[in-house]
Amino acid sequence: MRTSNKTFPSITEQDVTNGTAERAERDYVMALEKGLAIIEAFGQLRGAATLTQLAEVTGHTKASVRRSLHTLCHLGYATQDGRQFQLAARALRLGSAFVVSDALTRLAQPILETTAERTKESASIAVLDSQDSVFVARATHRRSLSVGLGVGARLPAYASATGRVLLGGQPRDWVRFMLNRMGRPALTVKTITSLPKVMQQVDLAQRQGYALCDQELEIGLRSIAVPILDRRGRTIAAMSLSVATSRMDVPTILEKLLPELERAKQKFPALL
Repeated sequence: MRTSNKTFPSITEQDVTNGTAERAERDYVMALEKGLAIIEAFGQLRGAATLTQLAEVTGHTKASVRRSLHTLCHLGYATQDGRQFQLAARALRLGSAFVVSDALTRLAQPILETTAERTKESASIAVLDSQDSVFVARATHRRSLSVGLGVGARLPAYASATGRVLLGGQPRDWVRFMLNRMGRPALTVKTITSLPKVMQQVDLAQRQGYALCDQELEIGLRSIAVPILDRRGRTIAAMSLSVATSRMDVPTILEKLLPELERAKQKFPALL
């Protein structure tokens, strides 16, 4: 399975006349695409990997993967031990560069920390990346259920509260197409997997302004999320709170946690 697809900016008829399409093709750096695909492949393989494994995941030839790995090792982003390769600590610079340079994550952290302290639960901000909801900021309270998630963690959009909120802000044709082409395994006995029912949840999240996930990702865990809007009213992120089922039932979550999320989300539009 390939981890990247070659895409270019939208080209209009006028652009073609002006030669924009040709310039976009000419400026595209395939070697960079391959290097980034290999870095992402380590995340999919969850550990050290051989050249053959990386070639299979990325869909690139062994020769091109070998050259990319040689470059990554030379620059300190990867290391080699016999036939095994793995990312080095220097690769963390790529993720930290996003965190420190992104305005949303900088603004979100103090808001998350205040919300986590007020609710005594884990608070997170997530954005949509293709079919996943990705945590870009997070704050936990010492009493809260952390479930081992941190910044950079990915959750399937179809089965998570943040994912359904984020999908609710996208064109429905695109959402249906994306969900239809991805696998939707049942992560627990409560996971909603059928396309019509997932679409119902996405529509519901948009109508009511929040999404609630009841043990669909993990038994014993409930989460609720609301959309974060920019000044134009577009959904750019989702803010969520997670709680153990032993501490709160669904009515209590709606009574106590939803108002806290609504209070917190109001702080964003003026800052973005």
